[in-house]
Amino acid sequence: MKKFLVLGILFILPITVYIFFASGKDNFAKLPVLTPKITELTGFRTIEDTPVRFKDRITVLGFFGKELLENKGNAFNLAHKIYKKNRGFQDFQLVIVLPEGTQDASDELKLELSQIADTAQWKFVFGSSEAIQTVFHSLGSKYSLDRNLATSYVFIIDKDGSLRGRDDDDNEGKLYGFNASDISEINNMMHDDVKVLLAEYRLALKKYKANREI
Repeated sequence: MKKFLVLGILFILPITVYIFFASGKDNFAKLPVLTPKITELTGFRTIEDTPVRFKDRITVLGFFGKELLENKGNAFNLAHKIYKKNRGFQDFQLVIVLPEGTQDASDELKLELSQIADTAQWKFVFGSSEAIQTVFHSLGSKYSLDRNLATSYVFIIDKDGSLRGRDDDDNEGKLYGFNASDISEINNMMHDDVKVLLAEYRLALKKYKANREI
């Protein structure tokens, strides 16, 4: 009897757990969409003159402005706490929007960042002041750019080009972005939210593969 009981538990328990987790459509926590379909980066190019898009990518988006190297500390915080931990995810990218004329400074910063981790998924894109303002305002956040077209806040954009964040934060209510100058906020809150979004896409991919096999 003991033998059959043990075999029964080993067989039934995994099936029960699977049914429990698979039964509900919304049983997995998702990062809320705060602003759907922000403006695409169609007016921007990298220093190699290649386009960068939000579509089909999970993006951490920053605006470092005309005085790019003054925001070097923010870049290092992101490199250590967000980029280095998530660059192994194929569709992940970290995009910094910059005004024309900052190409040399971006090369200098990218060289320093390469000492932390390979910078293949860091994307510095350049455009006009008007194009930068258009993308920033499309986020619909409560933040603003300074006179140098910079902000310390960075944003999480999903594969559909929508802004993800928190709609029930204890302090902010709606939390549109994360202060890259605050290492604790980046290491804890933002890191957790990026993990949730990556897990959401991993789960969707597993379900897709399972359906294909069926």
